[in-house]
Amino acid sequence: MKRSYVMAGVLIAVAVLYLLVSSTGTTANFFLTIEEFRALDEDLRGRNVTLSGAVIGESIHYDASIPEVTFTIVQIPGDRKEINVAGGLAAVLAMAVNNPDAAQMDVVYRGVRPDLLQHEAQAIVRGSLQPNGVFHADDLLLKCPSRYAEDLPAQIED
Repeated sequence: MKRSYVMAGVLIAVAVLYLLVSSTGTTANFFLTIEEFRALDEDLRGRNVTLSGAVIGESIHYDASIPEVTFTIVQIPGDRKEINVAGGLAAVLAMAVNNPDAAQMDVVYRGVRPDLLQHEAQAIVRGSLQPNGVFHADDLLLKCPSRYAEDLPAQIED
């Protein structure tokens, strides 16, 4: 009797472990810099990934009839320590968009143009690379460091 309970418990544990492993492999999302993404094997490029880069303002084009936004992002470091050593996120973004040798990625996002999509904003895009070499973003998150560069609110300072 006891043995059957142990066997049932083991079978349930194996089934749960199998489900966790199999679902994690198909839904895993990579967080990469542009250079890391380009270094991937071709078979991994079609998977959903998350990229981060600095927006080149003059590359932004918006077609309200679709609606669709196209723009280019350039390589920024993925390591927070490296960003801090370079003077912070605002400095890194400014250096990136002014570096003609920085790795670039063209991005297409179907949706209304976000207000924060501007020159030197940090864009975090989730999607996949299409066969034509353009990254199609399903999600677009933006951070404009100059907008958040204020001191800490008074209630946080003690």
